[in-house]
Amino acid sequence: MRREKMSPRRARPGPICDDAGMNPDFSSAALDHLIVMADTLAQGVAWCEATLGVTPAPGGEHALFGTHNRLLAVASPAWPLAYLEIIAVNPDAAPTRRRWFGMDEAALQEAVRTHGPRLTHWVARVPDLAAAAAAWAAQGLDVGDILAASRMTPRGLLQWQIAVRADGRRLLDGCAPTLIEWGAVHPAVSLPASGVTLQGLRLAHPRAAALQGALAAAGVPGVVVEAGAAAAICAQLQTPRGLVEIDSGF
Repeated sequence: MRREKMSPRRARPGPICDDAGMNPDFSSAALDHLIVMADTLAQGVAWCEATLGVTPAPGGEHALFGTHNRLLAVASPAWPLAYLEIIAVNPDAAPTRRRWFGMDEAALQEAVRTHGPRLTHWVARVPDLAAAAAAWAAQGLDVGDILAASRMTPRGLLQWQIAVRADGRRLLDGCAPTLIEWGAVHPAVSLPASGVTLQGLRLAHPRAAALQGALAAAGVPGVVVEAGAAAAICAQLQTPRGLVEIDSGF
């Protein structure tokens, strides 16, 4: 992971999309956002400033899961609505079910606490979540419950459906994405431009064929899948500090 001593800059005013982005095209599946888990949200913000050279925008709270986040636009021509989500357990909230993205896994919690924030997962949006979940079930992948959620934003009501297992577990060690279906408004539309752009996402897994089959079944393009002795997630980001790779390694 590349690090340089520079003062972090704040995201520039203005959304990453114009008003036409209020009606984004969700007719095909795509990488939606990257998940960086932190022990605390303050540590996640400090990591973003030190690693990417920018301060993330405010996010929100997730009462059902007892988590909260900060967001950073990383849109690029290949992924025009992509963003990075820095997420942590909210110490002031009590979840009513197991947390999403494997955040209740003791080993993952300890690794993040010991080694700092890491890219632990990613999310893919699909035009029909029920259909995508059924396609994965046919391949032996159980995405869990389809949950509906919403919250008000400055640009309107943000509504989405997301597949979360009752045990909170990530499929294929986090390499298979969580699946989400957005309503009419996408959160990236109102995020300020950050100067950070997603250049690529690379996945490695011992069951690479199964992972590639899952992405194909959901119709998610543009992600590199390789065979590997252990699961690994690596994203390449162009930043004010040059090209930076963030990964799931500890």
